[in-house]
Amino acid sequence: MQRTDSMRIGKLIMLVAIGLCLSAQSLIAGNPDRQGEAGAVELLFNPWARSAGMHTMNTSFITGAESMRLNVAGLARTNKTEILLAHTTLFEGSTLGINALSFAQRVGKTGVLGISLVSVDFGDIEVTTENTPEGTGATFSPNFFHLGIGYAKTFANKVSVGFLVRAISESTADLGAFGIALDAGVQYVTGENDNFKFGISLRNIGSPMKFSGDGLSFRTGNPGGDTDFDLTVSQRAARYELPSVLNIGLSYDFLVGETVRLTPLANFTSNAFAKDQIGAGLEFAFKEMFMARVGYKYDMGETLEGVSDNVYSGLAAGVTIEVPFKKDGESKFAVDYAYRSTNPFSGTHNFTVSFKM
Repeated sequence: MQRTDSMRIGKLIMLVAIGLCLSAQSLIAGNPDRQGEAGAVELLFNPWARSAGMHTMNTSFITGAESMRLNVAGLARTNKTEILLAHTTLFEGSTLGINALSFAQRVGKTGVLGISLVSVDFGDIEVTTENTPEGTGATFSPNFFHLGIGYAKTFANKVSVGFLVRAISESTADLGAFGIALDAGVQYVTGENDNFKFGISLRNIGSPMKFSGDGLSFRTGNPGGDTDFDLTVSQRAARYELPSVLNIGLSYDFLVGETVRLTPLANFTSNAFAKDQIGAGLEFAFKEMFMARVGYKYDMGETLEGVSDNVYSGLAAGVTIEVPFKKDGESKFAVDYAYRSTNPFSGTHNFTVSFKM
């Protein structure tokens, strides 16, 4: 009976992994000539401090509500209910920030439903014109907003499979674009204490987006010149692709007694419109109440002339303090912080507060 279950699990892993890799091959198809051509790059920003502290490379063992930003399969590892609130100071030295809310709820014995809201805060940007290049005194702020709904399910307590649909809205007062992106992922755990973990995720697969609205119209003179009158001309905006990403990662938990856990990880990221990346990290946990982590990510391949490297590479680090707030020991409150080096600017700071019930 156990052999039959193992064979079924193995077949399920192979089918999902092959499906994701084949989809990645046709949809991502890494091409260095496409560097810098994608839009909606905010889809690659990670607002959650716990995973950001490992440079968003914990594809194999990420769990809970924050999984919807990296590998939605980890959503299935939610115990019962989880709520996350986060704020990110994006690219220290700029005025950019990210606010995020994520909610996960177990549905039945093996399924978990999740909802994720992410908003980019641009601050107040001065309005400039050709006649007043130093500013008119007015300001505006673009609205970049994502709503994701995901579902993940565990099979035989070894394999988790998840899918997510994300609505993408980018707009100003007179211009806007809307799109839909799909994520999919799988995680596999094995070993005496589920020590070994393997994960694959495919993110941001969707149709191209395109801006439209009154902001693309302008008034110009009569091109014929015989009669003096103005015309309203509408410009055509170019379509842009979503920044599709494939992540493949593995990790192993080394348990020292009943109090200490050391988890090294390795991860490969294939970017459709940027250089591929490899990286490694390490997480230390004491009684699963205090955790510290560090990660290093490296860009692979040559950089095209005039195109910059990935903004996130090099070092990242973070810490977590998680304590129970009820006698049952399963209801927990946690505070997470992470720092990620960036090029350019002076890094990104992530803060997350979570409630597990």
